[in-house]
Amino acid sequence: MSGTRRVAQALDALRHGWAIRVKGRGGALDLLPAETGYAEPGWQSPRLLISAARAATLKLANQREAAEPHAPVLIRGAEPFDLALSRAIADPALDLQWPFKGPFVAEHIAALEAATAALELARLAGILPAFLLDGEPSVTVSAADLAAWKDPALLTVQSRARLPLEVLDEAEIVAFRSPDDMREHVALILGRQSSERSPLVRLHSECLTGDVLGSLKCDCGPQLDAALAGMAEEAHAGGWGVLLYLRQEGRGIGLINKLRAYQLQDQGFDTVEANERLGLPVEARDFPVAARMLRLLCSGPIRLMTNNPAKVAALEAEGVTIAERVPHSLPANQHNRRYLATKRDRAGHLL
Repeated sequence: MSGTRRVAQALDALRHGWAIRVKGRGGALDLLPAETGYAEPGWQSPRLLISAARAATLKLANQREAAEPHAPVLIRGAEPFDLALSRAIADPALDLQWPFKGPFVAEHIAALEAATAALELARLAGILPAFLLDGEPSVTVSAADLAAWKDPALLTVQSRARLPLEVLDEAEIVAFRSPDDMREHVALILGRQSSERSPLVRLHSECLTGDVLGSLKCDCGPQLDAALAGMAEEAHAGGWGVLLYLRQEGRGIGLINKLRAYQLQDQGFDTVEANERLGLPVEARDFPVAARMLRLLCSGPIRLMTNNPAKVAALEAEGVTIAERVPHSLPANQHNRRYLATKRDRAGHLL
């Protein structure tokens, strides 16, 4: 079985609540997901693996090893962890129901590469990044397998078709997929491709709440509409545009975890703080995949619609030449004003 297929099986196992074995330099770990895990009544584990961000939320920052401040943290309590307690430690929605946790002590993680890969697998599976140790694994996967699964070179064009749009009749949709990744990214090409003019490009990460349901908590829906309108205008002027629609909801943390972050925002936390309380990255989007899609669609420089200098840097690091950054900001509303301010003040967006 290929390494990428093992990753696909591991992600499926985590969603079903089955334990997995993760191998890496330094050893292997047998891990049961705290959120979805299933175990026989009475089963307990003496240790729990959590992320550095969640450890900081639980006031365990001093438990992290100084040499690895962002590494996973392995904790042991006075009593073993059962599934209910481990879920309470992992899920900030339960903080008020379980206000007193600990004391805990951190243990050295010899299998640090395996632990880091496990938390990344949890993010990809869309579950909380916390694991009980010593489950009975249903599948074995390695950190090297995960690196191979994430290789953007595996992404290929699967299908393309004419797709007349409300903003422009002359448009085409192109679908991409990797062999062992169920996410299907798409691109829209508006206007006629030409090597003589740099395309107007927008990277848009999937947002069900904003793109489809019209949520006012973010600016995703209006940004998508404005990007398509701008590309249509470009096409009418003899140019062309490319919109990449990337299947990475919630900046890569998944729909369920994004909604959990929304709950925390309603309690007063900003976007960055909410993700950190969940133990998840603030930015987990896959820009190498976007660069691969662009390479498969066009060569040469692009004009990128974005307010995010980090996005420009991430694409340039992947070899994409950006001839121009085209500003792409829209007015705030009463519901997303703080969200946009956080993007400006804490993520460096030019708003």
